[in-house]
Amino acid sequence: MNFASIEFAIFLCVTVFLYYTFLRRYQWQLLLVASFVFYAFSGWVNVVFISVTTLTVYAAGLLIQRIPKAAENRARRKRVMVICLLINFAMLAVMKYANFAILNVNSLLGLDFTLPNFILPMAMSFYTFQTMGYIIDVHRGKEAERSLPRFALFATFFPQLVQGPISRHSDLAATLYNKHKYCADNFTNGLSRILIGLFKKMVIADRLIPVIRELTGGGVIIADGTAAIDGALYTGSFVLLSVFLYAITIFCDFTGGIDITIGIAKTLGITLKENFDRPFYSRGIAEYWRRWHITMGSWFRDYCFYPMSSSKIMFKFGKFARRVFGDRFGKRLPIYINTMILWFLTGLWHGASWNFIMWGLANGFAIIIEQEITPLFSKFNKRFDTQSKAAFRAWQIFRTFWIMNFIRAFDIYPSVGATFRAFGSIFTNFGAGRFSLAAVGLFMPDIIMLSAAVATLIVIGAVANRRKKEATSFARVVFCASIGFAILIFGAYGFGYDVNQFIYNQF
Repeated sequence: MNFASIEFAIFLCVTVFLYYTFLRRYQWQLLLVASFVFYAFSGWVNVVFISVTTLTVYAAGLLIQRIPKAAENRARRKRVMVICLLINFAMLAVMKYANFAILNVNSLLGLDFTLPNFILPMAMSFYTFQTMGYIIDVHRGKEAERSLPRFALFATFFPQLVQGPISRHSDLAATLYNKHKYCADNFTNGLSRILIGLFKKMVIADRLIPVIRELTGGGVIIADGTAAIDGALYTGSFVLLSVFLYAITIFCDFTGGIDITIGIAKTLGITLKENFDRPFYSRGIAEYWRRWHITMGSWFRDYCFYPMSSSKIMFKFGKFARRVFGDRFGKRLPIYINTMILWFLTGLWHGASWNFIMWGLANGFAIIIEQEITPLFSKFNKRFDTQSKAAFRAWQIFRTFWIMNFIRAFDIYPSVGATFRAFGSIFTNFGAGRFSLAAVGLFMPDIIMLSAAVATLIVIGAVANRRKKEATSFARVVFCASIGFAILIFGAYGFGYDVNQFIYNQF
């Protein structure tokens, strides 16, 4: 079920109604049933996969909990965790990466080996990462969940199932299993968040997706993972337009989905972690990634980067690097390697494609370069007192925005080669004289409407960030009615009032 569909609206209304009326004594049990019903709409076979993950992680958590924490039992506890990780990451690897791996082996060795065309179960990457974080936390000493139904709800909670946020058990459990009385403030706050998400998705993102398809010849993400012909029709100045519009599209699509998720949870009295913190206001790439997809970044940091950095292998390599390359470079080399491994894994998590791998490596490389030149910039900033100048801060934001746009171009062109050719055409065939928005389906009414919609989001964000007290109930009702009306009038609908699926749903 698409969050922006009529079917989901009916499903949600029925769930919330029962939650606060007839089944208010069994609220978390109702959410468990609703979560499995929601997931069953993606296919009953997919329910098998999420059930296997739920059962194996639950059992492993209890088993680790029962093994005493004494030093002599450390290996046994770790063995249980590793087996659980291998089982679940193996399922994810087969379903998500087997076709990609076989395709590359065939291409490299000239073979014609085939496997069944595996279809990735909905949200498998998200629920696998969430439950694997849980089992690692239990191994590190956190309390395991003793109730199977309660753990199953943590693993399958339907609002965050599609695209996150990736929750920690200790955070989500604080409100997930509690009894919640109906609260008008929670309900209207949640509803307004849902409507803002739908506004981002239907009024902005879905209106721009056909334009980006036209500009990029299909694209990797935009065409739901299917590559179009190698080589887009639009080059030069159109490439700049593509990456600019895609930045708006992915932001509105992804943050819109997260707004809906957090809003649904809020109407139920449940608190989810924020996943974005105004990333387009970032003044550096590392800062950008602290503000974008926050829960994914913290997952990779806590469960990959820190363990790799503190491992015995990396400690020995660090000593070797300092001995061979000297303290200055040898001390940083392990950090560089860990950073590149981390971003390789992040790219691979986003999709089984060389585009995503290149996207990840480009981010890692950019962060390393930024770290290296930061001392120079610090001296420059101190010498000329740039940080007190609004114009310089605006330049930093502008620079970061466009660096991330060009890295993100690997998302939207059909292949790595097509992406580099698109970059090259900016310098060899800019073609500013033939640039036309109408050529890609953006006419003046669309431009005015999109500009007004983006301006509305900027104003809403600025007001929300500066507001020191909660809005009145009347103000929230008026706001919800206004946004709802705008969605109905200006929303982009497909055949039968259908709405495009969220981009991150495919992960």
